[in-house]
Amino acid sequence: MNQELNRETIEQAYRYMLTARKLDERLAQLYRAGDIFGGVFLGKGQEALSVSVGMALRKGDIYAPLIRDGAGRLAFGETVLDALRNCLGSPLGPMRARDGNVHRGRPREGCMAMISHLGASISVVNGALMAKRMKGESGFMGAACIGEGATSTGAFHEALNQAAIEKLPLLLVVANNQYAYSTPTTMQFACKKLTDKAVGYGVTAHEVDGTDLESCWNTLQSAARKAREGEGPQLIVAELLRLCGHGEHDDAHYVTDDMKQSNVGKDCMELARTLMTSQHGFSDQELQEWETSTQKDINHSISIVKQEGGPDPYTHSWNPLATRELNEQANGIAK
Repeated sequence: MNQELNRETIEQAYRYMLTARKLDERLAQLYRAGDIFGGVFLGKGQEALSVSVGMALRKGDIYAPLIRDGAGRLAFGETVLDALRNCLGSPLGPMRARDGNVHRGRPREGCMAMISHLGASISVVNGALMAKRMKGESGFMGAACIGEGATSTGAFHEALNQAAIEKLPLLLVVANNQYAYSTPTTMQFACKKLTDKAVGYGVTAHEVDGTDLESCWNTLQSAARKAREGEGPQLIVAELLRLCGHGEHDDAHYVTDDMKQSNVGKDCMELARTLMTSQHGFSDQELQEWETSTQKDINHSISIVKQEGGPDPYTHSWNPLATRELNEQANGIAK
């Protein structure tokens, strides 16, 4: 059954979007202050799509988020502390200070660590779904999130072909943000639109305005229902624009003014705010109070993580996460 976008659910969705946007802003500030090493990649402009994916999933599902899926991660159960601990290098983070920024996850809870070569994440989700099927589980689903650039990879072809043949309950969500880093879509694919690719695989395709929370919500809920009911993989292509550079190191000078002024250049947060006040009865004062409290909570979490510090190189265990010892500890075999 589809979850209705009523007053309660839209408040929840908007709060996840707001938290993701404010957290991104603080991460950018921390990066510029020299507190974060590596890179910072923001989800500005993608929050409506992201939260709709995360909220279409349930406990027991599989989720492979995209680099800009902060809102979806939060909706699927990631905490602000988890995100900050990973980005700031705390050994208490989900990857135990082994990797910064977006390469984080909790696979035992169904959230896969992001693979930078995004097409590869589809087969990871496929494998997890097939394992669940072999165990006799039912009612589960998986979501793999990629950008339009990943649709040009061999990994995309092989994994989507496999998912279609096996009729896996997969949501393959493509955020078409018009640029694969700085490469425009005109240099990425020759088909008129990415949903055309679905026909060759025998897969159902859905197009959606990625700037519109209500449209994203309805599309993802419908696609999730089809996947769970055995109709096979669903390809969702969302049209939107990355409202920032590829990362904080990139000024996005290659994005044209015409693109910024087009429909895909609209800010989903501003549109969601209008939807909240005009159709769901929330006041500007309520939304401002949420913004203030969200910022306060994020700042409090930052202070906690900064006090934790980084790993002590003399005492920290640098064994990989997949060692037998760690696996046994995680399953309660060893003390």
